[in-house]
Amino acid sequence: MNKLRRWVVAALAATGLALVAPALPASAASLQEVTGFGANPTNLRMHLYVPDRVAANPALLVAVHYCTGTGPAFFSGTEFASLADQYGFLVVYPSATRSGQCFDVSTPGALKHDSTSDPAGIVSMVRYVQQRYGTDPSRTFVSGASSGAMATNVLLGDYPDVFAAGSAFMGVPFGCFATTDGSLWNSACANGQVSKTPQAWGDLVRAAYPGYTGRRPRMQVVHGTTDATLQYPNFAEQIKQWTNVLGVSQTPVLTDSPRSGWTRTRYGSSAVTAPVEGISVAGVGHSLPLSGMARLAIEFFGLDTTTPTTPPPTTPPTTPPTTPPTTPPAGGACRVSTTVSGWNTGLTSQVTIANTGSAAVNGWSLGFTLPAGQTITSGWNATYAPTSGQVTARNVTYNGTIAAGSSVSIGFQANHTGNSAAPSSFTLNGAACSTA
Repeated sequence: MNKLRRWVVAALAATGLALVAPALPASAASLQEVTGFGANPTNLRMHLYVPDRVAANPALLVAVHYCTGTGPAFFSGTEFASLADQYGFLVVYPSATRSGQCFDVSTPGALKHDSTSDPAGIVSMVRYVQQRYGTDPSRTFVSGASSGAMATNVLLGDYPDVFAAGSAFMGVPFGCFATTDGSLWNSACANGQVSKTPQAWGDLVRAAYPGYTGRRPRMQVVHGTTDATLQYPNFAEQIKQWTNVLGVSQTPVLTDSPRSGWTRTRYGSSAVTAPVEGISVAGVGHSLPLSGMARLAIEFFGLDTTTPTTPPPTTPPTTPPTTPPTTPPAGGACRVSTTVSGWNTGLTSQVTIANTGSAAVNGWSLGFTLPAGQTITSGWNATYAPTSGQVTARNVTYNGTIAAGSSVSIGFQANHTGNSAAPSSFTLNGAACSTA
């Protein structure tokens, strides 16, 4: 249990892993919990996001959270839902309910087709949505972070007949975390000390569903080179496994750098929808607070081809503006709403700033008070200083203007010592804001 506890504590870093700059959908659609969805041997919870505009014969994405997380936290902390708004697919967010809130990727019951553990419950969620909403069975995908990335590998191995592709952010190969002592922790695997031949890794996957001869799901693997929780050698082991499973060469067809510090390799094809894609992110640990990650997964899945309701945004830069805010709002012409998702020692806070005035705000700084004991550890869509007490959040280059009647969403992750309340006393460019 001490090892599992250290794993859970270490995995808290993943709660800062906003895969992209998150934003709650600006629509009437909302996250809804679903019960009674089918066989659920480990009592998982299910939340579902159905956008206001659903594409014909829509695709389905399963988005799987990190240890200590929940489906609603992953909904708030990633942009999968906003991408669903653009492209008309549905998103299922499972929640693990055991202590530590990690998914089972270790026990014999989790590592086989017709699982008796978490994969069975997740597949029940998929089949419920396929039947209830008429999603396209050939376009069912899964993506996850940390524990959710490990679950992504397991789901592709257990249920190649269900999933068309997966995208794993900071995970390990299928079967690497296997244990026989009843625990969910495998130190050798976590430390990157488990190395097998491509054939041996592939055999583990094939053994999960003996006799299966159908098509195998494609795989995208993303990992930080300084990951100290699920160490970086697991990246190469996943590439070995899935190139073998998919029958393609381990020699990349394409190698490029889509962003500074990133190395991308594609195997079996140079297309965006290659059989296997790997992305190494230099100098990043067990947290990937980089914009564009969720969009990369969506592109790899081919889900960005549906005509969007609005033009998709370009990938924003992450540097702060070089000039200070210029246009203050009229007195009281701003309204702020917050949504907090908390756990034992941490929280995420989503903050929406609405310009209720008649003129645009060009450049903004939002002042607020953090409750005592809270310290910001990471944030998105703004820069934050200081990290406790009286905090000022300043716009970044891509969201400096708030048009009249419009709003922007920002957010942060924080540690706390028992008080997970929302921030208070908001001011926008020095003018007091009302709260919703």
